Amino acid sequence: MSRQILYMPFSLRFLFLLLLIMLFGLGSLFLGIIVSAFMKIGFSAEDALLILLLSLLGSGINIPLATLKSDTPVVRENYVKVFGVSYRIPVREMVKNETLLAINVGGAVIPVLISAYLLTKFSSAIYLAGAGVAIVAAVTHSVAKPIRGIGIATPALVPPLTAALTAILLTSLIQISGCPVEPCRVIIAYTGGVLGTLIGADLLNLGKIKNLGAPIASIGGAGTFDGIFLSGFIALLLI
Repeated sequence: MSRQILYMPFSLRFLFLLLLIMLFGLGSLFLGIIVSAFMKIGFSAEDALLILLLSLLGSGINIPLATLKSDTPVVRENYVKVFGVSYRIPVREMVKNETLLAINVGGAVIPVLISAYLLTKFSSAIYLAGAGVAIVAAVTHSVAKPIRGIGIATPALVPPLTAALTAILLTSLIQISGCPVEPCRVIIAYTGGVLGTLIGADLLNLGKIKNLGAPIASIGGAGTFDGIFLSGFIALLLI
């Protein structure tokens, strides 16, 4: 009776080396994609790498803005013993809750500064960019959901897809003198993805954040890159 023997045709050392090469290759590919995306909005390769580095470093920096206070209802259980029998009585109490509102440097401050720079450099596109921001903000606000104990959650792909489609639609319908279609489309996509997500997901929901019971709510601080940074970045890739 024949038996099948499973074995690797190469050594573990070669397998480890192959994995390193694959990881380095994927990392280089991802880095190249990021650099090319930022080069679309007028930055050099060196500037793109600097932006990425500052965003990575800034992702761990949260600047406190305010402390939001609220009264949160909590149901506690009290027990009353009568004739040797314990009865459970639910009691509703109000507990004071404080949420520290902060803004993340890498996930919000830097993308907003880039958007402001682009709108200043290409001032002729400011009206179309404003329309794009308004559309993305409206769509993002409609799908954003407050989650107790966490904050505001938004489907990751909705803001960038909306920003990219809005940029394509606006530049196809409206032509602006002094702003060629391609640069104008890229600027609308990026500013719409960044500012639209910031306004729709975070700013328009500030009133709800204090009642979610989260100890800290950081604008742009969920993960290494919040939806604000990713929305602008992904929107560029879709153009």
